[in-house]
Amino acid sequence: MAQITNFFAGANSGDGFQNLFPEVTDLEDTYDLMVLKGGPGVGKSTFMREIGCTMETAGTPVEYLWCSGDPDSLDGVVLPEIRCAVVDGTSPHVIEPRYPAAVDRYVDLGRFYDLTAAKAAAEEVKVWTRDYKAAYQRAYRHLKAARQVELDAVASVKKIFQSEKLTRRTAGIITRELRRRGGEAGKTTRRFLGSITHRGYIWRFDSVDALCPKVYELDDSWELAGEALSAFHRAASENGWNTIVCCSPEEPARPEHLLIPGLGLAFVTSRPNMEYRGGKPFRRVRVDAMAAPEGRGRLRFQVRMAALLREEGIAALREAKACHDQLEAVYNPYVDFDGVRTLAALEAARLLSCLG
Repeated sequence: MAQITNFFAGANSGDGFQNLFPEVTDLEDTYDLMVLKGGPGVGKSTFMREIGCTMETAGTPVEYLWCSGDPDSLDGVVLPEIRCAVVDGTSPHVIEPRYPAAVDRYVDLGRFYDLTAAKAAAEEVKVWTRDYKAAYQRAYRHLKAARQVELDAVASVKKIFQSEKLTRRTAGIITRELRRRGGEAGKTTRRFLGSITHRGYIWRFDSVDALCPKVYELDDSWELAGEALSAFHRAASENGWNTIVCCSPEEPARPEHLLIPGLGLAFVTSRPNMEYRGGKPFRRVRVDAMAAPEGRGRLRFQVRMAALLREEGIAALREAKACHDQLEAVYNPYVDFDGVRTLAALEAARLLSCLG
């Protein structure tokens, strides 16, 4: 049975769209990267689903990358064993080939539009395009306001955080768990484990459980565990282990989760709206207990205020999704989906040949 994992390469945040698409594959060690081009409703997600299902059936590991605008829609499929991938290369995560044809290449799905019919619908297309982009702008303004309130609360808690306690705990865990493998430093892959979407927060902890049966859960409501996670990552990498660093959507330079598949070991952050709901953790590290903030009434107010602002952001994301659905509905009757599926089947057959 194929190993299936689910991540995001893009995320919504207070700073707008966060983009890890340039890191989906290491082009220096990739055999083939298909970059899909084509507008709304042309069948990009359909194409990727066909590829993913075929490779699942063949038994090779498949990593699905989901869309933060619509978590039921795909933005990419990665096939690590054969060093291949297919991604949506359109806005807001435009990708251009670096080594055209030799490594990465365009796949133009725009050829499957009925151009005459689409041009006849131009005015309707323009209306829905403007509306969904405007809804995203509103969403990001609300998410930015929520993040500013949240950062003020986080800063006040960090002032009284007893970081030395976590440092000692971290050192002990590194000694016990992160033994040296030998050889070169481990490879780091960066992903988002989830994002805020039109359905609220979506977190794919199922991928943690698929890759790592041994889980340390870090109870951390105030972004206090970043240094510990960075220390775990450094130690794992220096000791030769490949890692998946799951970045914070609000601050991609800060890790929120760390997966070390070779050790079957993960360190995950758990907090309100990001509760770890996988299997029973091996250990729970109560990071929150290492801070005893004063002014709890003010903190509660800030938490409520941030939540209300995020709800407004989610409402705008719902509006953006509804507008985009209407835009796709305009295009769908003018798309040759049989042609899309036929092309996907041809590309899937070519990928199967890479399995030997």
